[in-house]
Amino acid sequence: MSRVLVYKRFERFWHWFQALLIFSLLITGFEIHGSYSLLRFGDATQLHTIAAWSLIVLWLFAIFWHITTGEWRQYVPTSKGLFAVIHYYLIGTFTGAEHPYRKTTKAKHNPLQRLAYLFFKLVISPIIWASGLLYLFYNDWPAMLAGALNLETVALVHTAAAFAMLVFIIAHVYMTTMGHTLTSHIKPMVTGYEDLDEPASKS
Repeated sequence: MSRVLVYKRFERFWHWFQALLIFSLLITGFEIHGSYSLLRFGDATQLHTIAAWSLIVLWLFAIFWHITTGEWRQYVPTSKGLFAVIHYYLIGTFTGAEHPYRKTTKAKHNPLQRLAYLFFKLVISPIIWASGLLYLFYNDWPAMLAGALNLETVALVHTAAAFAMLVFIIAHVYMTTMGHTLTSHIKPMVTGYEDLDEPASKS
């Protein structure tokens, strides 16, 4: 067992800046939706738009980084060990069982994480971006699109995707607390390092 760099510098920056922007979008988005009143509607709308464009730019950089570094392979789904991981989270975690998955720098995410992150990236995110951009540029819709869609449907889809993102975040945060200690899964995403059965590495 040795101290190994698991999460690289950009990866940690991307993760935490993305979290900040998503929380900003959820807070301002639900205010725009009328769920509560913390800011004025105009200010909430402006902050929501700025956070959305910032997240789009961040994701473009993240996509480029994942492609050029080969890190996209971390999200390729696999059924190998999937049911053992599901059984652990349903039963094993409450009986003190050892986690069945052994993380490596080449495979950071267990099979369940891979499916969850892939669903987030390929389903929730595209829906929320497409509906958000349609909402933002509603006044510029071409006649053909305006005849096939209406703003209320777009708003409902966008809100549903926001709730799906909120559920994902709640589950994600809950799962990070299921390590040996409350913060043992969070620290590596802060420092980058984790104790693994691999030779030690440097940043």
